[in-house]
Amino acid sequence: MSASHRAMVTHAKTWTTPSALPFARQAARAELIEQSHLRCAALGLTRIERPDFQPLMRSDLSVARERNQRLFTHAAPVMEMLFEQIVNTESMIVLTDAQGTILHSVGDDEFLERAGKVALSPGVNWAEQSKGTNAIGTALFQESPTLVHGGEHFMHANSFLTCSAAPIFDPRGNMLGVLDVTGDQRSYHQHTMGLVRMSARMIENHWLSDDYGNLLRLHFHSRVEFIGTLLEGIIVVGADGKILGANRSALDQLDMSSAALRMQSLASLFGTTASAVFDHFRAPLSVPMCLSLPTGRQFHVSARFNGPPRGVMAGLGADEPVAQVLPRGEAARPDANRPTLRADAEATPGGRLSGLHYLKTGDTQIEAMVQKVQRVLNRDIPLLILGETGTGKELLARAVHQDSNRARQAFVAVNCASIPESLIEAELFGYEDGAFTGARRKGASGRIVQANGGTLFLDEIGDMPLALQARLLRVLQERCVTPLGSQKSIAVDIAVIGATHRNLREMIEVGAFREDLYYRLNGLVVRLPALRERSDLGVVARRILLAECPHATPQISPTVMALFDRYAWPGNIRQLANVLRTAAVMAAGEPQITEAHLSDDFLEDVQRAPAAVPAARTAPPAVDTAGEVTTPTAMDPPAPPCVAPPAAETSRDSASARTLGEAEIEMIRAALAAANGNISEASKRLGISRNTIYRKLRWGKGG
Repeated sequence: MSASHRAMVTHAKTWTTPSALPFARQAARAELIEQSHLRCAALGLTRIERPDFQPLMRSDLSVARERNQRLFTHAAPVMEMLFEQIVNTESMIVLTDAQGTILHSVGDDEFLERAGKVALSPGVNWAEQSKGTNAIGTALFQESPTLVHGGEHFMHANSFLTCSAAPIFDPRGNMLGVLDVTGDQRSYHQHTMGLVRMSARMIENHWLSDDYGNLLRLHFHSRVEFIGTLLEGIIVVGADGKILGANRSALDQLDMSSAALRMQSLASLFGTTASAVFDHFRAPLSVPMCLSLPTGRQFHVSARFNGPPRGVMAGLGADEPVAQVLPRGEAARPDANRPTLRADAEATPGGRLSGLHYLKTGDTQIEAMVQKVQRVLNRDIPLLILGETGTGKELLARAVHQDSNRARQAFVAVNCASIPESLIEAELFGYEDGAFTGARRKGASGRIVQANGGTLFLDEIGDMPLALQARLLRVLQERCVTPLGSQKSIAVDIAVIGATHRNLREMIEVGAFREDLYYRLNGLVVRLPALRERSDLGVVARRILLAECPHATPQISPTVMALFDRYAWPGNIRQLANVLRTAAVMAAGEPQITEAHLSDDFLEDVQRAPAAVPAARTAPPAVDTAGEVTTPTAMDPPAPPCVAPPAAETSRDSASARTLGEAEIEMIRAALAAANGNISEASKRLGISRNTIYRKLRWGKGG
């Protein structure tokens, strides 16, 4: 999640006015308000007249609510969570139908009383023809998010209000209604509109999933880290490859209207087919696809499908038999170009390709980690995966799920850092039918219940709010979950895998992470080494290229491989994948990837960075007295890459190398002395892990 969106969610107490907006936006708003005032005057409204306070009759309001029951069902929990962000700010949240009639409202009691004086209550219509210029009515007319502040309201009676409204659309572009936050104009906050827009998009995404839960959905963004967040675009694809619907973010990113997008197919939009998408995600632990528009603009694409599970399609969020979603005859047709399982590949007892075996690439650290994980499979032991960002923590989690007895059930991933704090509780625990006034249809089940029988993957668990950590701990202890607004508990049977790049022990010390939850999650703790610490760079790069170009895979030239070996890869496997995706596109039709195919910014990074060679590729890992391979623990900062000596020095004899090692040990001892023997402090000053210090000192003693 971007910093600006985190600012929205935390709702910082920096109050301002719309006049603080950039000049261009002020001018655009002024034009919008002026046009609305002209419309109101043309309708015969006057600024000093008393507004129409007459609400719908009770029976008519019941009919309106019944007609919009589905909208209310999706919107009510989002409104409750949004209210938590604006509580005690003299504000209220309003939901209207597509005609501007208020269906539901929540807010501070004192402000609700004041709002009632201007008929901001259920059953009252706030379209422009009824209430003049206001955020709800003007958003309905403009079909876009609208802010109306203070005296910008056409009727003077409403000038004490500040209103931020966003329309809600279904996946076919039809307007469903409006979500609005209204408050005292003195309490205007610059982030309110951002919160309203995010909340409206969440309602739209829930509607889309409800409409097309059994169809292929492509989640995409130009930046891969935004997949899985509210910023991602989602398009729904039919069995024939036709685009059936999309969310607002998809329309914004593709710069197309809903009607125009529905005239497209996967072939015309991205130059691919439904069968090609399934071919890509059929491979175990597949990475997002990189697809391009006809204009050349690229997007990273992931796939989701909520049908009956099937373990072999590990790349999909939930796995549907291909025959049910591919065009007729597509699934059964043999294709010699499609990848086949290797004869030497290990298989699980159910006949599926082993995901953990797929992770083995010749690196001793990975080999040792996989062996540990295999020992606890199906033993009901929680797994905690630690490692830097981009090291492949979710890939490991999916591999564990795929090899377990739960592989035919759901693998549900929750990124605790990407979901707004106000929304994560409902995402995890869900809400039950009847939990909110008027909600008759089935509510949202929540991610924990969705994972029942399968695996719940809590990515970036270190970013989970403390209050939710307590609720999660209770679920893990009691194996029951209580949806929001419900008194009933639902029994769940889940395997839990957590992951984080944070130092949880340090967070525990400062009170940012619950110690009892930590010990509940860490049945087995494994650390994924950074790419710079691994000895299998060439194998990993080859795997990525095979996934990107399965039919004409280019080789990596020795010169480029030498560059890769020198580089420290701060973004780890994710960065390597991005570099190779670009290079593969640039090298299309050529047998080798050369320096000419690498992006300029990457080549500049390599030139700026000091030459670096991972320790894992220059020396075998240390082995402790128990015979176990020792690597820096996840609680330690990762060891930096060893600095490669100049070319003239690489040919020196071993005595020179020992001299360099002795100098390194001398530097460590000096740092320890300066830190009064405190190894943690010395490791921080040197920028290396405590394990590295222990290992170097042991080698220095001849151990």
